[in-house]
Amino acid sequence: MRRNRVSRRLVVDGTTWLWSVGHLHPGCRELLTLRRADAPHAQLRPAFRAGPGRLIRDACMPSGAPADTHDHYLNPHEPGVVRRFLGEASARGLLPAAHGVHEVDGWPLFDALVT
Repeated sequence: MRRNRVSRRLVVDGTTWLWSVGHLHPGCRELLTLRRADAPHAQLRPAFRAGPGRLIRDACMPSGAPADTHDHYLNPHEPGVVRRFLGEASARGLLPAAHGVHEVDGWPLFDALVT
């Protein structure tokens, strides 16, 4: 059984990252929280909100799993998916360098990974 909000480790190119998946209110959104182990207070949080063509957790989908109405689905509980999110966030210059929580719309990252 998965434990939401428990940080897991992933090493990418010699850098240790910690990540967790969760759901927050208000705003009803699924979050993937990414932070470097050596800078735990600088966090990137791709957020996924339901909307036209955009789906988030319900009774039919696992926690944290964004999907669209074109049968695209990503499971952020899987290390390979998190690695891909990190790669795309890095390519877009989204990885945080400063202290604080940097919440971004996760759907553009999702679209890049599924197309």
